[in-house]
Formats: sequence, C-alpha cells, structure tokens
Amino acid sequence: MIAHLHGTIVSKSPTELILDVHGVGFQLSIPLSTFEVLGVPNSQTVILTHLHVREDAMQLFGFATEAERELFRSLLSITGIGPKMAQGILSGLRPAELKQAITAGDVRALTSISGVGKKTAERIVLELRDKLGPLEIQDRGPVPTSAQLKIQSEAMVALMSLGYTRATAEQTLRAIMARAGGKSLSVEDLIKQALQKSTPQ
Repeated sequence: MIAHLHGTIVSKSPTELILDVHGVGFQLSIPLSTFEVLGVPNSQTVILTHLHVREDAMQLFGFATEAERELFRSLLSITGIGPKMAQGILSGLRPAELKQAITAGDVRALTSISGVGKKTAERIVLELRDKLGPLEIQDRGPVPTSAQLKIQSEAMVALMSLGYTRATAEQTLRAIMARAGGKSLSVEDLIKQALQKSTPQ
C-alpha cells in the first residue's frame, strides 16, 4: 500500500496531478480541495494517497490532508459510491462543509453536488453521521479578504441566476481563484472565465 508520495509537481489540474518521484511519474486523481493548495509546477510537495484496486484497473488518488483522505474512504464504504463519485463529492463541498452537512443531516446541501441524488444523500447521512465525530477537518490555503469574498459572492449569485447550482458555481469559482494564484479578479472576470470553463448543471 502506498501511504504517501514526496516529489516534484509536473502538472496539475482541478482533477489530476502528475508527480515526479525520483524519475517516476505518478498520475493521481485529486479533488478540487487538494488542487487549491498545491504549489506550482516544479515545486516539491507531499501528497497522501489511496490506491483503489479493481479487477481491470488500479487508480491512485491523492489528498492534501488526512481529513480529505478519511472522508474519501468513508464515502467509499457506502454502497453505490465509487471513487469517482467520492472524488466529485469532495470537490463539490470543502471538507469542513461536507462534514457539517453530513452531521447536520443536510440532504439539500448534499444533493446540490452534481451527481448526488436524494437517495444517495440520505444514505450518506444515515451511514456516516455518527462516524465523522473524530475527524479533524482543517482547510488549508489563504483566507480571502472581505473584498474578495464580496466579489466571489456577487459572481456566485450571477452564475446561479444563469442556471448553475450553488455547488457547481462555488466549485467553478474556487478553481478559477486557485488558478489566479492570488491575482485580483473582478466580478466580470470571474463570470466570463466561469462561462468559458463550464456550462450550468
């Protein structure tokens, strides 16, 4: 079992990381929460891993924190949830928000994530509500300023009026802000890039 990898970032996207470890390139599927805190290409990083083995394939998933990996594994324990859906759920809500939604029984918040229906959301709450207490959830990354929060909020409202769900709008904006690397973006910039990046879901 591979517990973690320490290497150089070759490339990254909101769903995938290529990590060079002593000349060997590892391809890892990652959630958006991990993408947001990864460094730039050619920088060093340590990534926690989970190897998912099937009869026809092996897939390596990577996480920035133990909390993300534990949530991922908890989701995999639920019937009907595979690794891709678990990855999508972690991308739809930040770890702290996901834990809060589950422990509070907030089915509506869970169904706002693309691909999660009401029955799946109810099953997540039923099976995990009493299991998440020990998890320490820590979100990493810079804390946005009040001005940035205001801009993101206005952009989110605009995207939701265009047909995006709250989860999809938030996920799209978070990816754009992460790629900006701290660069100041206007509401118009965010909306324009969001519309270029995806379509309402």
